[in-house]
Amino acid sequence: MTNTTSETEAAAFRRLLRHLNVERPDVQNIDLMILAGFCRNCLSDWYREAAVERGIEMSRDQAREHVYGEPFAQWKAKHQKDATPEQLAAFETAKKNHP
Repeated sequence: MTNTTSETEAAAFRRLLRHLNVERPDVQNIDLMILAGFCRNCLSDWYREAAVERGIEMSRDQAREHVYGEPFAQWKAKHQKDATPEQLAAFETAKKNHP
């Protein structure tokens, strides 16, 4: 992989985070899970795993803060709503379709 490819992928990742956290903080993680099979928490897990693979120690909280742009508890208090019964049912159905 070239340096340009890595830089381009990193820029796209930063744009995704900005879209989710600045432009669309109203989109709930459960909705992302239902539709796409991943959410912000998944992104933070993948980010931490990538760091660890490169010898960088990172806690789950540190990864989440990077992905959410602030401490997870703070983001959650501002943006996360309780899942509706409809969302929970859709999530259960979607789990069967996402490995």
